[in-house]
Amino acid sequence: MKSTLLGLAVLLSLGTAGVATTASAADKPGPAIIYDLGGKFDKSFNEGAYNGAERWKKESGKTYREFEITNASQREQALRRFAKDGNNPIIVLGFAYEDALTAVAKAYPKTQFGIVDDVVDLPNVASYIYRADEGSYLAGYLAAKTSKSGTIGFVGGMDIPLIRSFGCGYVQGAKAANPSIKVIQNMTGTTAAAWNDPGRGGELAKAQMAQGADIVYAAAGQTGLGVLQAAADEGKLSIGVDSNQNGLHPGKVLTSVLKHVDEAIYEGFKSGAAGTFKTGTNVLGLKQDGVGLAMDDNNKSLVSADNKAAIDAVTKDIVDGKTVVHDYQADNACPVN
Repeated sequence: MKSTLLGLAVLLSLGTAGVATTASAADKPGPAIIYDLGGKFDKSFNEGAYNGAERWKKESGKTYREFEITNASQREQALRRFAKDGNNPIIVLGFAYEDALTAVAKAYPKTQFGIVDDVVDLPNVASYIYRADEGSYLAGYLAAKTSKSGTIGFVGGMDIPLIRSFGCGYVQGAKAANPSIKVIQNMTGTTAAAWNDPGRGGELAKAQMAQGADIVYAAAGQTGLGVLQAAADEGKLSIGVDSNQNGLHPGKVLTSVLKHVDEAIYEGFKSGAAGTFKTGTNVLGLKQDGVGLAMDDNNKSLVSADNKAAIDAVTKDIVDGKTVVHDYQADNACPVN
């Protein structure tokens, strides 16, 4: 009860100090974004979305509203507050918003909404689904080509089909590059706390490295920061996720699996302002440039010219349909282990 009252108190402040960036938009409410647990500066999923919103703000000269939830009960509260205030479109981040968005979108049929990483099949909702398993396939391929020990690792966040699909794609790519590669997999937990436990992420990574893994891929939100740190401390390599995390430990992060959430937010805000916001389901994979691998000066020395060429070739094969990455979420099964 105490946390609910606190959430309501925070939401009541949204029109004042809680959203200082939007005071000038009071006459005509603009778009809004609601982040998932972990906050907008999580160096991963949420921050990618924040970057997209900031890009739109800079280019348009307009403002938007935002809210960082601190507990699950605030999801529907924030959605209803923004919808009541006339913000449009309103985009939420993460599968956990499905129930809240379904309820609010039905209550406000003239308001346009967006959700990342889930599908809400309503006429006023745009759903953005990323084939992160395709990006993970590339990461697994590169990891297997780079590994000297013949063992690599994967640390997932909350044990859900979405994160299992990251792991499945990773294993598929690794086995395609080296059928004898060993892939150790661990999930951090079964509750939302699994996204925000860097200490536990570091422990799991160290345990995998003790079993021979010399490269560990983290798909675990802020928990993944502990994985990256542990790998750097142990003189091993890690793989980041969602945003470009190569620069967090230059020369120690092999690559990052990019999920261009920034583009979904940017395009959603831009089309909303232009009156051309499109609802329905948008599937964004390698072909749509929705996912990919981060290559920059921070990991340039880690990716050989031969391996870069191999990744480019595999990417083309996936885009052209010659290589099909199995979608774990289609049947909750992975063809390889």
